[in-house]
Amino acid sequence: MARQLDEQIAGRFPVGQRLRVLDVGMGQGTQALRLARAGHQVTGVEQDSTMISVAREALAAEPEGIRGRVRIVESDGRDTGVHFLPGSFDVVLCHGVLMYVEEPDALLAGLARMLAQGGLLSLLVRNADALAMRPGLAGDWTGALASFDTRAYTNRLGLAVRADELDTLTGTLAGIGAPLHAWYGVRVFTDTAAGDAAVPDDVNVLLAAEERAGRTDPYRRVAALLHLCGVRG
Repeated sequence: MARQLDEQIAGRFPVGQRLRVLDVGMGQGTQALRLARAGHQVTGVEQDSTMISVAREALAAEPEGIRGRVRIVESDGRDTGVHFLPGSFDVVLCHGVLMYVEEPDALLAGLARMLAQGGLLSLLVRNADALAMRPGLAGDWTGALASFDTRAYTNRLGLAVRADELDTLTGTLAGIGAPLHAWYGVRVFTDTAAGDAAVPDDVNVLLAAEERAGRTDPYRRVAALLHLCGVRG
């Protein structure tokens, strides 16, 4: 996904431009730190105190110049208008968040308002059109059959969450003034890998295969996750 995001940033902004980035649901800060290392000014929004502590610890290990480019705000992301002015950011990330929000339209509209003209909105969501793939590939036929007619599922943390359909989100993005510009699949071949699985020796080949599948039909349509990129019109 990082490669996909970098591709979209490179295609929209001049090389070397220092971007204002908002990362809503920053988690442990993986993307925030990566973008700060690239020279961008990053504001991370997170509500989980444990994740904030992990992110702050990781940030503290960075050189002073990078630490100075990252700001962390404690919030659930639905009150961005309280913390920031409209049009304050060139790039807004919302990765792995929508599955925890029952009605995400208001959140998405708020994120779109944070974007400057021509700004990039990057979403990572669970693919509702492929919910049967994980249980099916695992041989859980009952679970696979139950997944065809629902957007609800239980994630690997044991939490009851929801997935999103590409067509529905495409309509939502158009309605909030940040129409879909590009989309990718994420975890096409590797979704059933264990979280603690060892990194294979041929990891670069694996990533190349995943990246190719993530931009190629019909493979990307059955990915576990979808990476959608909208542009503020």
